[in-house]
Amino acid sequence: MNNSIGTVSKIRRSNKPKGYIPVSTLTLFAFSSAFFPRVLTWFKFPEVINLLHLIIIPCVCLLVIATTKIKERANLVAARELFVALTVFFGITIASAYLNGAGFINAILNFLLLCEHFFMLLALILVPPNPDKFKRLQKFIIFASFANLFAAYAQYFLGYGDSNPDYIQGVFYESGAGHVVGSSVSMTFGVYYFIVATNRPLWLRASVAFATFWQMNVADAKQVLFVFIVAGGLLLFTKFNDTVEALKYLIGLVVLGGALYWAIYNVSAFGAFLTWARPEIYGPDGEATLLKTATFRIVPTFYDSFLDPLLGLGPGHTVGRLGGWMLDSYSDLLTPLGATIHPASLAVWSAVRASWLGDQSSMFSPLFGWAGIWGDLGLLGLGSFIYIWYVVWHRLCLDDLSKFLVLNVLVFGLIFSQMEEPGYMVYIAIIIGIRWQEYQAKAWRKKRELESSNIILQQKRAE
Repeated sequence: MNNSIGTVSKIRRSNKPKGYIPVSTLTLFAFSSAFFPRVLTWFKFPEVINLLHLIIIPCVCLLVIATTKIKERANLVAARELFVALTVFFGITIASAYLNGAGFINAILNFLLLCEHFFMLLALILVPPNPDKFKRLQKFIIFASFANLFAAYAQYFLGYGDSNPDYIQGVFYESGAGHVVGSSVSMTFGVYYFIVATNRPLWLRASVAFATFWQMNVADAKQVLFVFIVAGGLLLFTKFNDTVEALKYLIGLVVLGGALYWAIYNVSAFGAFLTWARPEIYGPDGEATLLKTATFRIVPTFYDSFLDPLLGLGPGHTVGRLGGWMLDSYSDLLTPLGATIHPASLAVWSAVRASWLGDQSSMFSPLFGWAGIWGDLGLLGLGSFIYIWYVVWHRLCLDDLSKFLVLNVLVFGLIFSQMEEPGYMVYIAIIIGIRWQEYQAKAWRKKRELESSNIILQQKRAE
């Protein structure tokens, strides 16, 4: 049976036209365009290379859609729902841009920053189940993860973080929040490797997980650990129908939380966490509360239409990644293309500069993902974006690891612009896609084995 399947696969490969590039190779190229461009800027490549993934990833996805011959129902249903959700969100983005006179380039860039990783997922869904190809993807993801981890430790030992630990950024070096992106990728890898690499010794998997944790600590990216703990707590809420699983997660969270609390007050290396341990800055009139919620007070003051609460002030016009700093950083490239800015962005930045907490920690920043979507696209945009994640959760998250990664992203969206960081988001999408395809491959193998068994049984009966 296995030999016959292998023979068919060889025949199919031999029939590929000359110059054919496998989808798995294109996927790796698309992933690398978002994950490694900062490495190229070390070698004096122009800064515009950091934006090429916005072209490459959608093009790869469109190529897969145009050439796919997928017939599996689970793949088609998931792809259809995700495509519809993305289409609705795109329509709202265009409507918001039209209502507010935002540049067309604003709408396209804002949509891609928020959704290009979903295109990557869509491409992975439309690839027929093939364990060999996805093993190759998995190996490359592990390689990229180790590259980021080793780069961070090289920066640490070379003294990059002596003046400021924020410069320990792994392969995301010289990006604004590179220390957070690099650390979040590493800690995600630590969890992923510990769970998935079951063919490796336990001590090795535990060592890798600890190394990723320590990178987070020396890079002073403490919000990453906070997000992981909150995401773990939220995952616990999905386990109340299974007492044993719920107890496992609860015990783990209590132990981790207790150990962290003790370390913060007793180990100097964890002293940075005390930045948040100031009760006076919280509460209704606390400085942290006032700064974090500044966007929700400032943006409505710019409303001049009854549609603004529904469609926002326009893509790139408030505090998302695009309006927050990207339009300014790439103004030489984007302004000639018709990019528009809005005074609401400057007003929120003024609130940040006016607060003594403004430069203390991104945890207190009013420029965070969910606020940006609400400010730019209003309640309709926010609702449609949540629906995209609902589809991912409902259709593609078949295990606790995938659900945990999604919850991490959603919690990160309450802190800073992590939901629009291409390297991190494409990394998360690839892992979720690989996990989903692994489950589909198992179902595919069972189906083929059952079909083969039925054929053999029918032959025996005929004899």
